Amino acid sequence: MTPAARVQTAIELLDKVIASARAKGAPADRILADWFKSNRFAGSKDRRAIRDLVFAAIRACGPVPESGRAAMLRLAQVDGSILPLFDGSNYGPKVIEESEEAAAGGTAPDWLAKELAVSGIEGVDAEAMLGRAPLDLRVNTLKAQRATIQLPVAAETTAAPNGLRLPSGTPVEQWEEFREGKIEVQDTGSQLACEAVAAQPGETVIDVCAGGGGKTLALSAAMDNLGRVIASDTDRSRLSRLMPRAERAGATNIETRLLDPGKELDALADLEGKADAVLVDAPCSGTGTWRRNPEARWRLDEKELARLVDIQARLLDIAARLVRPGGRLVYVTCSLLDAEGAGQFDAFLSRSPDFAPHATSLPLGAPRGQGIRLTPKADDTDGFFIACAGRA
Repeated sequence: MTPAARVQTAIELLDKVIASARAKGAPADRILADWFKSNRFAGSKDRRAIRDLVFAAIRACGPVPESGRAAMLRLAQVDGSILPLFDGSNYGPKVIEESEEAAAGGTAPDWLAKELAVSGIEGVDAEAMLGRAPLDLRVNTLKAQRATIQLPVAAETTAAPNGLRLPSGTPVEQWEEFREGKIEVQDTGSQLACEAVAAQPGETVIDVCAGGGGKTLALSAAMDNLGRVIASDTDRSRLSRLMPRAERAGATNIETRLLDPGKELDALADLEGKADAVLVDAPCSGTGTWRRNPEARWRLDEKELARLVDIQARLLDIAARLVRPGGRLVYVTCSLLDAEGAGQFDAFLSRSPDFAPHATSLPLGAPRGQGIRLTPKADDTDGFFIACAGRA
């Protein structure tokens, strides 16, 4: 493919990404993967170049663009090498007309940028949310040790006790170490959230919103397979992926429970007041993960944010009932919005007199309310709010 043809293909794919974002459909990664699968004529260099163009254009736009062409014109404003490719050549984009306007830049739609600013995220802190994330690994201590593991390429250590860092795009899933369960892909911030749980061998630990089980596996390793880790979620599909991952990782103390939305406590009733620790990694806006999913900011609106805040509050109240006297609750969101982080946790404490905040000591992050906040700019991790409370 010619450079101009790559730009035109990226424009057409951006049209699909924009439409999907508005309809809350498939993410950009899946849209690109489907296109590449159906268009085998595009070689590896073409695929890489097209992918880079699509995601660079997404990052260059703030609000949702009107079209893929408007998004690419916005990218051309910050990357001068693209503008000459609007040359009207075969398979390339047509020549730019005087009346055409590029999409607006910025960090996010205006309302969301204001919410971030109120939460202390603006300027360079906001810009860092749209950078490119590295690839972080967690060494699975059930099968290996960070100090002695040998990987096909050199890796840097991270602030997480078992963390390693590689360049984005490193094909770790093709490595024998991954297939054998010695390493897991997990952001350093996510690993530190698990450290905050301080799970100990022999304890009963509940991961209320386990999803695919990345944090569950880390908790199991921290407990050296001793005690119980109960992974629960309302999403059958995501939860079903956990046990094959656990088998590969050698994690044998995990059990799963599928929850009924709105009736979550029914499936956990036998654990009420018995858990040493409960992790609430609540559904959230995902503002802390924009480096990996930059189009996610086009899917969020004020109504959806309010819905998520309500869910988080309800899950915190459910989790509180599971904690034994003297036990602890750890609240985590991959969001940088105070409405989902410090403000949400303060509201929980105000209506839960038998819980008191516990200091959370982590090697990264800065205090925010009664917890710790990690940011892409300051910590080079995904954005997280992490807080702990103990039950009297």
